[in-house]
Amino acid sequence: MEPHPASASRSPAQSPALAPIDVAVIGAGAAGMIAALAFAAEGFDVTLIGPPRRRDARATALMDGSVHALEALGVWPRLQGVGASRKVSPLRVMRLVDDTGRLWRAPEVSFEAGELGLPAFAWNVENEALLQALEAGIAAVPRITRVKASVATVTDEPDAARLVLDDGRTLAAALVAAADGRNSPCRAAAGIGLHTRDYPQVAITATLSHDRPHRDVSTEFHTPTGPFTLVPLPGNRASIVCVVAPKDAEVLSALDDAAFSREMERRAHSLLGKMRLDGPRGAFPLVAGTAERFAAGRIFLMGEAAHILPPIGAQGLNLGIRDAATLAELAGDARRAGRDPAGSDIADAYERRRRMDVGSRSLAVDLFNRSLLTGFLPIQGARGLGLWALGRSATLRRLAMREGVGPGRDVPRLMRAPAAELASDANNVA
Repeated sequence: MEPHPASASRSPAQSPALAPIDVAVIGAGAAGMIAALAFAAEGFDVTLIGPPRRRDARATALMDGSVHALEALGVWPRLQGVGASRKVSPLRVMRLVDDTGRLWRAPEVSFEAGELGLPAFAWNVENEALLQALEAGIAAVPRITRVKASVATVTDEPDAARLVLDDGRTLAAALVAAADGRNSPCRAAAGIGLHTRDYPQVAITATLSHDRPHRDVSTEFHTPTGPFTLVPLPGNRASIVCVVAPKDAEVLSALDDAAFSREMERRAHSLLGKMRLDGPRGAFPLVAGTAERFAAGRIFLMGEAAHILPPIGAQGLNLGIRDAATLAELAGDARRAGRDPAGSDIADAYERRRRMDVGSRSLAVDLFNRSLLTGFLPIQGARGLGLWALGRSATLRRLAMREGVGPGRDVPRLMRAPAAELASDANNVA
């Protein structure tokens, strides 16, 4: 959702009563659409508000719990398909290669999903395919109303939040789920601050075709400016995330398609053979941020409105899906118990359940990224020693892999229950 000026106030006496809808989800990106489906699965009537989206050329790795959620909500079959219709590619092996060229270099380490008894660590999907599948899922659920507009103002009142849209319409909602992006107008309207950290890096993203098969292996080269990652996609194609210094990003962005493809092949050490650009490129300055609170009044933050992570470790959208599943679960349980689904007890529970997960993963990504950038030899040595230990110890390796796939505790029902059971429940609700 594009940023718009927004304001919040508490002045119910000045506002004529509006019949409130159950839930307004602000932001129609992936996190917002998944939130809308999750609330509908809990029996809420949902209005999904956001302007028409732009094309997204990036790709996402969906972890095991996120796949369970998409299965439950009826979206996964639209992506899984068979043969040429398959939109997802499994990530079965993660290979880490030290390409820093420094004195103390870490040993190469490979992680295999089979060690955890999983078919894959994650399933890689191009964002455009994911968004199209989610849009089809939204259209198939009668409980969800799609409004193509932006929110101009938000007024947080005792019994409902009042939303004024940029097309002149006014709505009231018992609960506002704000998935309106890193520049969230709803977060600003709620008076919630954002703690941010800027990194001296830019992520260059693109999809490339290649001559050699990737064999479901994701290779991450660790360089002095950040990771260079090859993420397997269906067919002989890979999504790349190339983290570089800003001046290097300018040089890469200025290359024509053929020269850019050759440079990516060089950085990949021709691991996948000849590479050719297969779609638009993107460039994103790296920044991290966490909201001071995840809720205020009837406004609840999720996705990048609540937390911003660099595209390292595939944590961003997976955290947003856990936000959506957790909030929908808390609100649904409260309403079934006759309580306010947006009451202060729900805000406290949501804060408690999401803060540790977001904080621990933000810290892990930050420490890993800084360990690549530093020239301090003891830190380089500690990083190398840690990777050496992971390569030698199956126990440590499994612990690291399990934590990377997703949290082992306090997992919302939508993401932990058997997929077949959840899918049946979701279809019954719809």
